[in-house]
Amino acid sequence: MDVITDRGDPAVQRIVDVVKPSRGAVRTALIEDVEPLVQALRAGVGFVEVYALESAPVPPALLDACTSRGVPVRLMATSVVNQVFKGEKRPKTFGIVRVPAPLGLDALAGAAGDVVVLDGVKIVGNIGAIVRTSIALGAAGIVLVDSDLATIADRRLVRASRGYVFSVPVVLASRDEAVGYFRDAGIRLAVLDSAGELDLGRLGELDERLALVFGSEKTGGSAGFAGLPATTVSIPMSGRAESLNVSVSAGIALYARAARNLPR
Repeated sequence: MDVITDRGDPAVQRIVDVVKPSRGAVRTALIEDVEPLVQALRAGVGFVEVYALESAPVPPALLDACTSRGVPVRLMATSVVNQVFKGEKRPKTFGIVRVPAPLGLDALAGAAGDVVVLDGVKIVGNIGAIVRTSIALGAAGIVLVDSDLATIADRRLVRASRGYVFSVPVVLASRDEAVGYFRDAGIRLAVLDSAGELDLGRLGELDERLALVFGSEKTGGSAGFAGLPATTVSIPMSGRAESLNVSVSAGIALYARAARNLPR
């Protein structure tokens, strides 16, 4: 394979531009580690190139995925990688991708599974974990409201989701857009709340498509969804714990709905 040893190689500048904070529109993004790279390739994300350390062999699964999709793979000298990432963790494998066009809420219309709505959830690790759980348990998509993310190709989110963020519709929407969509689509909300009127055991009995709404641990769901058809749902728990992590709550609720969502 071609080995990049010169700091002046155009590929190195592309990587530097992606690694440093951007103030403008983000057109390319960096994906690191084998599993996220393979998942992004399988999801059809457009790649510029994939790179690996000269001293580390390219895993066969990644090499096969790149070859089948015509994505160039190049090696990079350790000294060059150290200059590019400096104080950051140095990945052994990484790639530059073209940021996919943002999806609109209409991307959720073609599926019958429930939709996960994260309202004010800003911790990227939690969002990434919920993305993976949503795919595993059959959710049709995820709507992020007030997440502070500019793109789903955010490096932190790709890492936290292990690359699965490209394998399910993930929509960045304003609260007004989300409210309008669910009203027009006639989708009932199931809002997870510690004082919910419906026990979790009955959540799985509702034979209709739902929007499962999860708020932040501090503030809960927003009142901005008031006025829409909604049911509040509680998860039974010991009084010794004040609350559950939002990704744990999402996993429990999605499991309760799995019998309906997974066959679809």
